[in-house]
Amino acid sequence: MAADSVEREILIEASPEVVWGVITEPEQISRWFSDEAEVEGRVGTDGTLTWRPGGRGAAKRVDTVVAIRVVDAEPFRRFSFRWNHPKGLAPDERNSALVEFHLVEEADGTRLRVVESGIAAVTDDEGGRARYREEHERGWERHLGELREYVDSKLRGAKR
Repeated sequence: MAADSVEREILIEASPEVVWGVITEPEQISRWFSDEAEVEGRVGTDGTLTWRPGGRGAAKRVDTVVAIRVVDAEPFRRFSFRWNHPKGLAPDERNSALVEFHLVEEADGTRLRVVESGIAAVTDDEGGRARYREEHERGWERHLGELREYVDSKLRGAKR
């Protein structure tokens, strides 16, 4: 049976305030995750994430626009949204996946844990769940690496 979630965790050498901005501000989200983002860091707001051919979604042949709804937004600690729900329906636990970012301050920076759960709600069968999980494991690994690189370059630029 394919697991119903994907989890990744990294340590970022930056404060929770910096990491919060990187995961919630559209102009920063587009530096490490999607090519374009329209989102507000407030509970209940709807937004979109867009991947363009040749951009972060280089394998895609057409623009991919994904609707999201912010579920939780506790500055510097927690941010989550639902996505991959059927067009025209409000996202909930029965028809969407939940992406949660957990920020924990540590001596060396911020530990960021990402959990994407509810895979069974957005896939049709065991094979679909296994493919989704595999694709999103690779995706979160890549994107979190890009997030860390972006924060490092941002902080290096600020020290100049």
